[in-house]
Amino acid sequence: MAQAGETVALPKPALTGPSSVEQLMAQRRSTRDYQDTALELAEIGQLLWAAQGITHSRGFRTAPSAGALYPLELYVVANRVDGLARGVYHYDPRRHRLLSTHLDDVQVELCQAAWLQECVQEAPAVVVFTAVYERTMKKYGKRGKRYVHIEVGHAAQNLFLQAESMGLGTVDVGAFSDDAVAEVLQLPDDFEPLLLMPVGHK
Repeated sequence: MAQAGETVALPKPALTGPSSVEQLMAQRRSTRDYQDTALELAEIGQLLWAAQGITHSRGFRTAPSAGALYPLELYVVANRVDGLARGVYHYDPRRHRLLSTHLDDVQVELCQAAWLQECVQEAPAVVVFTAVYERTMKKYGKRGKRYVHIEVGHAAQNLFLQAESMGLGTVDVGAFSDDAVAEVLQLPDDFEPLLLMPVGHK
């Protein structure tokens, strides 16, 4: 188990799956109820790679980004993940690894920040999408904020379809207190929470 400040290497992501994109789009549904089964570390790694993984030697990722500026920063709140202590982890797409930021059990607090949506508390893990707006806005000005929101939609849909291909369920949670989520995750001041995606076995 990782200690705070330690890194956790993630298994190499798979590049093939059992279903076509068309099948996955037809099957995809929002899921708010999950089995009590723990997630595997490889499953977490695959989901994170689908959302923000590096796919090119120049650093291009699985989701498009205006100006290839990549403002998104992903976190995992682990509740029941084999190989991870409960706590908060920051995804490093360049090395496909996690950095443990703090190992407190924050699932209840995150649920409270999401206005008591039970799926946030009950899921084995929650992927949190945050953004550093300035990375995009320094080039595109105020319009850059819209580009960031477009980008998080691309990345979230990638995660959604990847989850479906793995027999997992997830849902977009946009109703939460930004300040409370930032406090629970102990985010840097310029990291803005945009989306929570609880995930687990259907």
